Parts: sequence; structure tokens; C-alpha cells
Amino acid sequence: MTLTTAKALERLHHERSKALEGGGAARIEAQHKKGKMTARERIAEFVDAGSFVEFDSFVVHNCSDFSMEKQKILGDGVVTGCGRVNGRDVYIFAQDFTVFGGSLSEMHAKKICKIMDLAVQNGAPVVGLNDSGGARIQEGVASLGGYAEIFYRNTLASGVVPQISAILGPCAGGAVYSPAITDFIVMTQHSSHMFITGPDVIKTVTGEEIDFETLGGAETHNVKSGVADAACSDEYETIQFVKNLLSYLPQNNLESPPVHPNSDPLDRADSDLNTLIPDNPNQPYSMHEVIKRVFDSGSFLEIQPMYAKNLVIGFARLGGQSVGIVANNPMALAGVLDINASIKGARFVRFCDSFNIPLVVFTDVPGFLPGTAQEFGGIIKHGAKLLYAFSEASVPRFTVITRKAYGGAYDVMNSKHIGADLNVAWPSAEIAVMGPEGACNIIFKNDIAQSENPEAKRKELIETYRDTFANPYVAASKGFIDDIIEPCETRRVLVRALKMNSNKRKNLPRRKHGNIPL
Repeated sequence: MTLTTAKALERLHHERSKALEGGGAARIEAQHKKGKMTARERIAEFVDAGSFVEFDSFVVHNCSDFSMEKQKILGDGVVTGCGRVNGRDVYIFAQDFTVFGGSLSEMHAKKICKIMDLAVQNGAPVVGLNDSGGARIQEGVASLGGYAEIFYRNTLASGVVPQISAILGPCAGGAVYSPAITDFIVMTQHSSHMFITGPDVIKTVTGEEIDFETLGGAETHNVKSGVADAACSDEYETIQFVKNLLSYLPQNNLESPPVHPNSDPLDRADSDLNTLIPDNPNQPYSMHEVIKRVFDSGSFLEIQPMYAKNLVIGFARLGGQSVGIVANNPMALAGVLDINASIKGARFVRFCDSFNIPLVVFTDVPGFLPGTAQEFGGIIKHGAKLLYAFSEASVPRFTVITRKAYGGAYDVMNSKHIGADLNVAWPSAEIAVMGPEGACNIIFKNDIAQSENPEAKRKELIETYRDTFANPYVAASKGFIDDIIEPCETRRVLVRALKMNSNKRKNLPRRKHGNIPL
């Protein structure tokens, strides 16, 4: 080895060690005191050991205003590269809060854009570990342009490769739009925040006083706004959630989801399902219990569990294969569809359709939520989103009607009429324009009024209507229901349906794209 080569290697090792230091020991310690990991520690926790290949560790910003030329740190506040997560490639960027507060500069943005381009080019998911103070003010419009470049790539990658955003610190201003375009947002309780404008600006403009946590914390966006898809107790749990989520997803839109074989028998029958539906049609029951008993043991991963609880969505496995679940929840608002539930369901259905994930729907819906708040809020348009999403989806689609399927909500919940591949009902199913009580009040209004005992006559007519129409047999006689099954056989029926439809092909009319009612 020549002296020149030795010096060159010495310089390389020196420069690389500087890059690994980020903002330095003091700022790393400050990050740890907040209960937060550094960008590199997060990546090490996320990827398979020894699999991370870093790009652009020697990049620095190119700003010379405000004496910034004296403050250049290798990596420029973001660590980027590719690693393997459970043996599969994932492209990653992790913002480094120890360097300029993780603020986004022109070069910081270029590093992220390179990773996103490579993810699309190579057909692998892209995961962002967000922890940033926002745009780097010293760079002005260059930093704003950097954000726009990222937003543009988020849009181009949408439906091509899965995109997941983990919020591990602040994410404010224009920075929030990139996670908003991605497929899933996972927040960390008490340490992550998302908002367009902060508390100080809000107080100045509107006079409202509010703190960071109430304005944009994990609970706010998981319970009230629906912006986030999950809230985790700490960073380790957040990262584990993202890893688990990836295990249900394909690498890209041209691949099928991964298969995870397990010991749960394909033909397992669960007799407890036969007695799960109460005799009283107005008494609730646990849809989560239905899901638990039908799908592979322990495989259900719920998405947005704290938002619009009247609709349950999430991923599970059926014979080891990933499926997406959409289910009305009788334990919340009797399972009605409202604005929030419709939006929640529609986005999830479209994601599953984008990435070849079959859909399983459990229907127990008394209708759409009535009231002026819903009508003035646009329930017509928002409810149509769920209808549009199901109608557009070309993946295998199966529906199990467990109990109520009334009115337009019956149509919307993946009915045979909008292209579902298999529709079955439990014997407890009630499929009608409306419930027996409401129907009798309209159909037999005069008969009830003219009766000597109107209340007794009303009860008699309700029971007659229920026996005649509030059951699955009328719909089955018209071919709208493919079969009426014992609840205990649901798993076996769905496993068989998944196999039968594994090679489904559906040719849609040629078009640029549809115009979903947004």
C-alpha cells in the first residue's frame, strides 16, 4: 500500500466517522433525554442486522446565506438508503433532528427524492422516519421547492409501491403533505405532532389557545381527524408496527402479497359462531370476535382502530394469505355508515385494490346515519366514496352478511350488484329496504290506524313482515346471495372462495382514471 493510498483511506475513515456523528454528542444526548432515538438508531432497529446500505452520507447543503457556509454537516440532516426488513428490500429515509433540527434543505430533499426514485424503479416499499422542524428557513424557496419535489414523487409512487410514514417527532407546515399522500401514517404518543400551523400562529390569527398535543398529537389524529392510522406508545412499538404492517403487503403493484403458512387448519369450524348473533335484532355483538374466529389465529392487524369505530378495517391472513377486512361494527352506532366511516372504508378498499389484496366484507348495517349534521356535512358524496371504491375494485371480493343489510347501505357494502365475487349470508341475515318496524309504519299505515287495537296490530304486522322479508331467503331466491351458510362454516367457505378466485381477471373500460367523488 502506497503512502498516498494510506492517506486517502485515512481521510475516508475520518469523513465517514464525522458523518456517523450527525449533530454531535451533545445533540445526540439531548435527543435521548427526550426519550427519542437518533436517525441511525431508528434504522438499526428497523432493518435486518447488517443489511442497511447507505447513500449520500457525504452530502452537505449548498446555502451560503446567513453564514450557513460555516455550518455544514455531512448527511445534511437525513440518513437515506436501502435495507432488508424480514428479508425483503425496503427503501428508507430517516430525518436526523440532531442536524439543524432535521429541517429540510434543497440537498436534504434531493437525498429523499433519490431514495423514492430508486424504490419505484426497483419495485420496493419506501418508509419515511419523520422527525423534522420543517423547511430550512435560511434556504427560502429552495426548501419549499424541495418539498414539492417530494410531494410529486409521493403522487407518482402512489399505487405503485407501498409508502409508509412513521411520525417520530414534529412534522409541521408543508412537511405534513408528504405523509398525507402516503398509504399509512403511524404516530408515536406524546412525542410526535402533525399540524399545518402551530399554536402560536393559531392564537395570532384566530385567538384560539391550544397546546401542541391537543392540536396535533397522536390521540388527536387517531381519534378526531382520522389523519393517522395507528398510535403507538413509544418509538420501538412504532417501528415494530411498521415492520408488521409490511409483512401483509406486496413489494409493489405487480406482485401478490406474501404468504405466511401457519398451523391453523383451513377447514376449521368454530361452533361458537353459531350462537354469536343475539336473538334480539337490536342487541349488539362483537364483530372483532367474528374476525378473530374466522381468520388465521392472531393474524388480525387493525387499522384506524380509534377512528370511526362503527366500521372496522384491517389486514388478516386466511390460509396464510393476506386479505383486507371491512366490517360494520354493531358495538358502535349499531354499525351504521356515516361520513367518517365511509371515508375510512373507501381509502382502505382502494389501497387493497391497488396492491392486489383480496377483500373480505362482513355486513351488519342498518343504513346510513340520519340527521342534519350528516346531510349538511355531505353524507351523499362521502357515502358515494365507499360505493365507488368497492365498485372500482378488481381484486377478489367476498361478502358475509351476518345480520342487518338495509337500504342503500346493503348495496354499498360490497353487494353482488356492484361486482362482488361471492356473497353469502348467515341464517340470521335480514336483507330489506328497511327494518320491519319502519317498513310496517309505511306499508300498513292505514291498516294499523283503522285497527281496534293499533299497537297489537302493529306488532302482528311487524312479525309477519319479519318472517316474510327480513331474512336471507328472498335475496337468495333471486341469486343476489350465492349461499346461506352455517356461521361455523365461514372460514372454510372463505378459504375455498379465495382459492377459486386466485386467478381472477377483470377487464375494465379503457380510461385515464375515474373521477371518484372527493
